[in-house]
Amino acid sequence: MALMRRIACLLPNLAGGGQERVTLNLLRGLTQQGYETDLVLADLNGPYQDRISSQIRVINLRQPIENRALSTLQLTSPLVRYLRQEAPDILISHLVWTNECAVLANTLAGFPSRLMLWEQMPPTQPPTQLKITAMRSLYRWANAIVTPSQGVADYYGNLLNLSPLRITVIPNPVVDATLQQQAIAPLDHPWFAPDQPPVILGIGRLTPQKDFSTLIRAFAQLIAQQPARLMILGEGGKRQQLETLIQELNLTEFVSLPGFVANPYAYLSRAALFVLSSQREGLPTVLIEALACGCAVVSTDCPHGPRDILDNGRYGSLVPVGDVSALAEAMQTTLAQPLDREELQARSQDFEIHHISDRFIRLAQRIFI
Repeated sequence: MALMRRIACLLPNLAGGGQERVTLNLLRGLTQQGYETDLVLADLNGPYQDRISSQIRVINLRQPIENRALSTLQLTSPLVRYLRQEAPDILISHLVWTNECAVLANTLAGFPSRLMLWEQMPPTQPPTQLKITAMRSLYRWANAIVTPSQGVADYYGNLLNLSPLRITVIPNPVVDATLQQQAIAPLDHPWFAPDQPPVILGIGRLTPQKDFSTLIRAFAQLIAQQPARLMILGEGGKRQQLETLIQELNLTEFVSLPGFVANPYAYLSRAALFVLSSQREGLPTVLIEALACGCAVVSTDCPHGPRDILDNGRYGSLVPVGDVSALAEAMQTTLAQPLDREELQARSQDFEIHHISDRFIRLAQRIFI
């Protein structure tokens, strides 16, 4: 019987988001368990390049994606060449359009690899009927489909008319010693000096999905009751609108948008509270990272993932999406009575990288046979 040796992961790039972090975490876990690993990128760019382990081989297909409508045609040809030349035993692909490329390329290359499609969350916009038809046609060629939460599994099962047996739920790999080391790294910022007001953190791309405007409005209600500061780490297209909102609410002295930060864990380990204000998620990596840093959390009860991570509110408050007053009240209550740090950190171990990579390996072995 042939032995599984090489596992490849396909991503568009290394933009600073959760899907890139969990892919690098998975590759690190697979490498540490003795597998040869490839990180296949449409284009080698993005702020997470320095997080790639030296044991991971990087394949740069040199296809910067500027037009999503052309991306499938643009990426498929170089991916076919890679699959024919290298023939990894398992190819794990991420994101709907990249998954479509992976199916097409693996088919055109003559099926050299077993194919695992990893879907983090439902698409931003409801897919058209034409898109649904294309996905149903292509996804049936996958050997496995993985989602990080049952809610995401249910979504894709319904969308693609798939049996529940075709979709495997495996939480994202998030926590390891590297994260803990970064959490205790020095942080020179005046807001975290002794005797300063508590700092509330938001982290993520500045996009409508993250709904930071609701967080800012809730913070405005909170600060009317007690001293506090709000810092939102991340970059994105909504920056100007958020800055305008901060000015309109007279919060410029109390709210900071410092942009992308390479080590958010140093901030999380020192913050009084982390807030996830998202309208939707798949399994929000940053919420798990906050628990791993011992930071108290409040989250919207958005689809999908926060309820799973927080065990129905046991490890942090859940509030309705977009409810400014409920979010402000939960923030105030949690600041006054935070959960024990060690209890939060113990919960985060359910998402430990080696434990999760084991589950991916077991699935890969089943489809490789």
